[in-house]
Amino acid sequence: MVDAMASTVTSNIPPAMGPYMAPITALISAPFTFFISNDAFYFGMLPILAEAGAQYGVSSAEMARAALVGQQIHLLSPLVASTYLLVGFVGIEMGEHQRFTLKWACGSFAVFFVACLALGVFPFYATP
Repeated sequence: MVDAMASTVTSNIPPAMGPYMAPITALISAPFTFFISNDAFYFGMLPILAEAGAQYGVSSAEMARAALVGQQIHLLSPLVASTYLLVGFVGIEMGEHQRFTLKWACGSFAVFFVACLALGVFPFYATP
């Protein structure tokens, strides 16, 4: 199933957008790590995305660094056991926690994304 999702994602990226595989991976890492487990994304989808990125001159290390950008939003996922522990200790509902924290997580994601591009952690545009 993960292979099919990765193939669908890579087939929907037009060839002209290939040199932008690192920022595309960073952008899709947030929703994908929220809705599927980290293992499914990093061990199932990322190798396929990295292979597609390599065809356009993006190294595997750059793709891996780009994939880490979405971790702020992943921690709001119902798939993270430590989040359930946190809301249980604090005494709030999971939905309440997600509604309050999502705007801060998205803001952190945006700052992290821009900082990574500005510092050259992964390229905005790769030249093959």
